[in-house]
Amino acid sequence: MDFLTYVKEQEKQIVEEVKKLCRIESVLTEYDPQSETPFGSKINDALHHMVALGKKDGFVVKNVLNHAAHIEHGEGEDLVGILTHLDVVPASPERWTYPPFEPTLKDGILYGRGTSDDKGPTIAAYFALKFLKELNVKFYKRVRLIMGTDEETRWRGIAKYFETEEMPTFGFSPDATFPLIHGEKGIYVYDVKGEFHDDALLRFTSGERYNVVPDYAEAVLSIDLKSSFKKFLKYHGYDGEITADNTYVVRGKNAHAMTPNLGVNAAFILAKFLGQHIDNPFINYINDQLSFDPYGEKMSIDMKDDVMGSLTLNAGIFTYDKEGSRIGQNIRYPQGFNLKSVAQKLSNTASKYGLKYEFGQNMDLHYVGKEDPLVEKLMESYRKVTYDNENKPYTIGGGTYARALKKGVAFGMVMPGRKDVAHQIDEHIYLDDLIEGTAIYMEAIYELTRKDVKI
Repeated sequence: MDFLTYVKEQEKQIVEEVKKLCRIESVLTEYDPQSETPFGSKINDALHHMVALGKKDGFVVKNVLNHAAHIEHGEGEDLVGILTHLDVVPASPERWTYPPFEPTLKDGILYGRGTSDDKGPTIAAYFALKFLKELNVKFYKRVRLIMGTDEETRWRGIAKYFETEEMPTFGFSPDATFPLIHGEKGIYVYDVKGEFHDDALLRFTSGERYNVVPDYAEAVLSIDLKSSFKKFLKYHGYDGEITADNTYVVRGKNAHAMTPNLGVNAAFILAKFLGQHIDNPFINYINDQLSFDPYGEKMSIDMKDDVMGSLTLNAGIFTYDKEGSRIGQNIRYPQGFNLKSVAQKLSNTASKYGLKYEFGQNMDLHYVGKEDPLVEKLMESYRKVTYDNENKPYTIGGGTYARALKKGVAFGMVMPGRKDVAHQIDEHIYLDDLIEGTAIYMEAIYELTRKDVKI
């Protein structure tokens, strides 16, 4: 059957379900494992929305302690996992063309937070499963759409899920790009903290997430640098202003932490200006060791390999006030990375500024060979729908739920040649890509659940 033609006929209902899910402002506010809404009410709303949808359409559904849930169809010993997430990163409405949580379809593009990462792909995978079910396609393996709630932060939702639930035999995560991601760099998170008292710098804040290049930074000063700041902004062409209470504001450009070189870190701009006028260890550390260096060269931790490419470093969270300071940093590393050695370098560097290194979290790199049957079968499905025989599987610096699987890869939904707008202002998905992606997932699920297919 021509799955793409079938999906095109169902376009309206797919778009409407993406809109419904994206209207839910499922940004993490707090985590309370003892609460009935452990990740906050909005993320819980998104999870229950999908659970209700699955029940309505006759699937086997299970909610695991409001940490994650699955929607299942099929029969057989093997379990195919499709892992998605329902949480999203924050959005600043004043910077968006359209309201981030009121999805807007304009000229064939659907704008809204989560349309690309990862609610649009979640709905695409859901409808792929739903359509195959409605077509009475026989499944010789079970397929489980597993939906997490905490992917953008600590993965506590999916961790809780796998404490009690079956690990899929193999699977994929529709949370990256086509044609296929067969390897993901390791992710290493840490903080550099300190306590300073500076009569000139009263407060410095920028960023909310380790995995996002911050596009806004502000500092409150006790000294008057207004004239110098205006000249600085004009000379460099930066966007900024001075607001009430002697607050100095700079705007940059968001980007994902796996590609910090594509963003403009607002904190770096502001620290550059402040470093010309005050002597502060917090500011000096930013300028000397972090600013405009996405590869860790200043701290001599840069490295690369032929398969996964270069290490990248993103500084995503900056706080400074009378209570202390913190810089939250995120490294994406390739093969050959030595955690113990790098941690020692980071600690030694921080101590030179009176700062203290503090380990946060490490997620080992994830890799599946290009010749693996899972990769080959998914690539066949992609090519059958798109007729694209040029683009090949590759590796990335991002971290998807594929690495939560014993055997998993990231598979779509951003099409080759499209800009990856995850975590960015005016996040969007092309309607054509949403429909084509759904058809690709139909083809993939169909092929992976055939009786004679061994992965």
